Amino acid sequence: MDARINYFGNAVAGKVMKHLNSAGAAVRGVLPVATQELVKIRASQINGCGFCTDMHTKDAAAEGEEQQRLNLVAVWREATVFTDAERAALELTEQGTRIADGAGGVSDEAWANAAKHYDEDQLAALISLIAVINAYNRINVINRQPAGGYRPGMFG
Repeated sequence: MDARINYFGNAVAGKVMKHLNSAGAAVRGVLPVATQELVKIRASQINGCGFCTDMHTKDAAAEGEEQQRLNLVAVWREATVFTDAERAALELTEQGTRIADGAGGVSDEAWANAAKHYDEDQLAALISLIAVINAYNRINVINRQPAGGYRPGMFG
């Protein structure tokens, strides 16, 4: 499969990516790295973004994430390897990613559960991270960006 356009070599796309990358960088250090990667992986799985799923599973592994946890992200509800805080973040990610699928968007229950585990800055970071990864996913899915060739750190 080939990408529809060379998005990474396009000047207009480069401007967009610069801003998305800056938005993504703003949340670094606010949430645990593992939580950030789990959120990015789960949203990417839901959106069918192979490029981002490849990238974030490899980045998580490079950061020391256990393979078992990476294997179980898609079925996190049935898995015993995630903390309550991670579960709350994953639920918020799913509901925030599937806004069009649910009447009313993110439920009060999912929000309240996340708020039990994260302070206001962390919640702002979660909201932002979910929005940013969904934007990346849409770019890559629309462009049919091929998956499998990502190497951790290749984008700096």
